[in-house]
Amino acid sequence: MHRYKRIDGVRIQFTEEEETARNVEEQAWADARPAREMERIREYRNGLLSATDWTANSDVTMSSDMKTYRQMLRDIPASNTIYEDVDWGTKP
Repeated sequence: MHRYKRIDGVRIQFTEEEETARNVEEQAWADARPAREMERIREYRNGLLSATDWTANSDVTMSSDMKTYRQMLRDIPASNTIYEDVDWGTKP
């Protein structure tokens, strides 16, 4: 498959070197997908944990359900690699 670029409105085919460089860029992007997925999972999980941090204050008695929920959230990155497959549970 040939790739093209536009220079001053003119469609020009990539050189062999440009094709190789683009292939390397695309492969690097594909190879980094797992890291991007994990970052997305951690960011969302951290938000859910932050929303329940107040339950861990010393003047609040944390329920057993909340402890279980927070532990489940902390365990998510160890058992999930695809954001869409994560079961985020239900906040008690």
